[in-house]
Amino acid sequence: MEKAHKLHPQTIAAQALGEICPVTGAVIPPVQLATTFARDKNYQQRDGREYIRDTSPTVEQAEKIICALEKGEDALMFPSGLSACTAAFHTLKQGDHIVIAQTLYHGVTHWAQEFSEHYGLSVSQFDATDPDSLKQVIQPGKTKIVWLEILANPTWVVADVGAIAAIAHQAGALLGVDATVTTPVLCQPLDLGADLVAHAATKYLNGHSDVLAGLLICKQAGTETWQRICDYRKLAGPMPGARDAYQLIRGMKTVYLRVQKQSDNALVVAKMLEKHPAVEQVYYPGLPSSPYHSLVNKQLQGGFGGMLSILVKGGKDEAIKVATSTHIWKPATSLGGVESLIEHRKTSEGNITDTPDNLLRLSTGIEHIDDLMGDLNQALSTIL
Repeated sequence: MEKAHKLHPQTIAAQALGEICPVTGAVIPPVQLATTFARDKNYQQRDGREYIRDTSPTVEQAEKIICALEKGEDALMFPSGLSACTAAFHTLKQGDHIVIAQTLYHGVTHWAQEFSEHYGLSVSQFDATDPDSLKQVIQPGKTKIVWLEILANPTWVVADVGAIAAIAHQAGALLGVDATVTTPVLCQPLDLGADLVAHAATKYLNGHSDVLAGLLICKQAGTETWQRICDYRKLAGPMPGARDAYQLIRGMKTVYLRVQKQSDNALVVAKMLEKHPAVEQVYYPGLPSSPYHSLVNKQLQGGFGGMLSILVKGGKDEAIKVATSTHIWKPATSLGGVESLIEHRKTSEGNITDTPDNLLRLSTGIEHIDDLMGDLNQALSTIL
């Protein structure tokens, strides 16, 4: 791992740490599908392995790659992004307090609403665009985790990770950051002050809309919290399969190329939509007009991400009409794949959020920019 950290991250990703099969020399290590591992003649474990739920060679390879890219000390793979995001919550004790951002992936918000009371946890929310608002709800000694997204779904407001980390740490809490949208290509939250970084690896890290997976990376592996998270995965059993891990490894090899192209396309699309007569507002921090443009420039490098949202003129009906009038932009949920997606977000989130009825979320792919803009133009013209 020390050698890997000295390499450029593009090289680490493209070569998947450069590991080869020790038996055949194959440049692509084999997928290990076995669920159990035979002991040696002395009835000792070989390479510390006994059962697939405890340790999987292919899963470990994916974990090592993301750990190197995020500059962490350890990483765990989970069967979904949501399971990775909520893993730390499962390790807390009755009476503990967590704070989550008001603007957040709705799955985490929904989990907090449905299950925190069952676990004996109390939950508060804060405006992650205003670090001082955290001071109003954090409870020193009782708050264990503060959770946010750097670019928050679906309006892409930006959190000052360093400022929020300082407040959380002063109160004795850990800061967890969902970095699904930024990826290690654009930002390393551990360098900014985060203690935990999560990815819905289903999205950009895999990049091909064919894997369900999550990753959680820690800044320090020796903490009690991280050990409890490791125990939670082992004892509760949210271990992903080797095939998903293999496909994720394959996806991460091209993540730097894909995210850069998606970011470039998104910025061009955002600038075009900002001037479109059928669009009321564009949410994209890469635009100079965004109130978060200065902050995002300090925290991200090489682009502003492939996600943006727009408010179309009208309401729900007009928004859905636009989403169903595109040909290249597919009307589907999720994000981060090579194909461009357009989604009426309120339909997916329901009433647990205050997302506007006329908001469309756009996940920009790697297609030719002229085709993407042309398709959006013709779809938006249907409501003029």
